[in-house]
Amino acid sequence: EVQLVESGGGLVQPGGSLRLSCAASGFTFSSYAMSWVRQAPGKGLEWVSAINSGGGSTSYADSVKGRFTISRDNAKNTLYLQMNSLRPDDTAVYYCAARFPGHELPSRPDEYTYWGQGTQVTVSS
Repeated sequence: EVQLVESGGGLVQPGGSLRLSCAASGFTFSSYAMSWVRQAPGKGLEWVSAINSGGGSTSYADSVKGRFTISRDNAKNTLYLQMNSLRPDDTAVYYCAARFPGHELPSRPDEYTYWGQGTQVTVSS
């Protein structure tokens, strides 16, 4: 059974930092591209960042470039998102998603096959 389990969300003040994790199981994690996608209240899915299967190639939405860093540890089957300089408009449910083949980094959420259940990030003073 494929499972993606996000963790690390919470309430943080503007300018603060959070690190999200996504633990994967049930598929060959090291063969899949991974992505973070978010959904703000009342809005649609927004792609945030992606990383290829080996971890050597990444891409970011303009809205988070320079503030967020995606990474992965294939030995631990875990994906990460380091979020710095958080702003209120970063408030959303954050999902991790997986796609095969692992060398492609699409920015459309519907191109990803497996999804986690999400973790809430709230940026507020």
